[in-house]
Amino acid sequence: MTIDQGLWWNDIALTARLIMLQMRYLTYLDALARERHFARAANVCHVTQPTLSAGIKQLEDTFGVLIVERGQRYQQLTAEGEQVLAWARRMLADYDSLVQSLHDSRTQLEGQLRLGVIPTALPIVRCLSTQFVEHYPHASLSIQSCTSDAIQQGIDDFGFDAGITYLDNEPLNRVRRYPLYRERYFLVGPPAVKLTHTDSIDWQAAASYRLCLLTQDMQNRRILDARFDEVGVKPAHRMETDSLTTLLSHVRYGGWYSILPGASLSLLTGGSPLSIVPLPTLITDPLIGLIASARDPLPPVTHALFSLAGERDWQQEVEPPTLTT
Repeated sequence: MTIDQGLWWNDIALTARLIMLQMRYLTYLDALARERHFARAANVCHVTQPTLSAGIKQLEDTFGVLIVERGQRYQQLTAEGEQVLAWARRMLADYDSLVQSLHDSRTQLEGQLRLGVIPTALPIVRCLSTQFVEHYPHASLSIQSCTSDAIQQGIDDFGFDAGITYLDNEPLNRVRRYPLYRERYFLVGPPAVKLTHTDSIDWQAAASYRLCLLTQDMQNRRILDARFDEVGVKPAHRMETDSLTTLLSHVRYGGWYSILPGASLSLLTGGSPLSIVPLPTLITDPLIGLIASARDPLPPVTHALFSLAGERDWQQEVEPPTLTT
């Protein structure tokens, strides 16, 4: 190797080290934005707080802008800091996808898939998650229950690799979609209660029952409210919760009623059978499906999840086996 060639390789190596150092600083910024606390962010990054603070300061010096507003403790990112953060998350996500893709081309699929799921779809996600882990034993899966708005935000800031949410009710932005099933609704009552309507019940009649519903930050609740508005009634609900488990507990043991999608009925096992009556469709039933960032290419773990989703009849999965009381 000549002297000139040696200098050229040294320059390449130095540039690569500087790039990796900047990527590390961007990781510090991402952690700080998520934790909103210097010490916690440093712990997440497995560095000391002074090291993390110095990395953020180095970013500020590099870009020539103030990124973090500081006081006695972390306050918030500046407007310029928010702009740097958006690009940082995109770069970190693309880098992770590149590393994962190169690794998986030589070995089996690895990495963690982070999935956000609306509460009413949680009972059905087991079909997809179990299939994913069985197909890719070296990969892992993290499932978080959250609102549709939080799923959109998680896709935007790369906190989620994919989500299961409503596709056609409220707007979704900058995502690719894969439809799974349409959500049908049922009035569900406590055990040993003989409902007047055994074959079906209309929305006006359902509104007269003592209903326990999900809270209004859940899109499911906003859909139900819209259904009641369409027929000109106000439901007689006197309780709401953001927990599907709490809702089901009140129906089974507290003498309450609720309106649930078919996917949730799989949780109604054990104990005396509950009363279940289908509600009619007034408008097109909401479509539930997978979403992921519209960026291309998809990370390998996300691409694998979408591929597996096409191997099942999801509408059949969410149909209740019986509708007897």
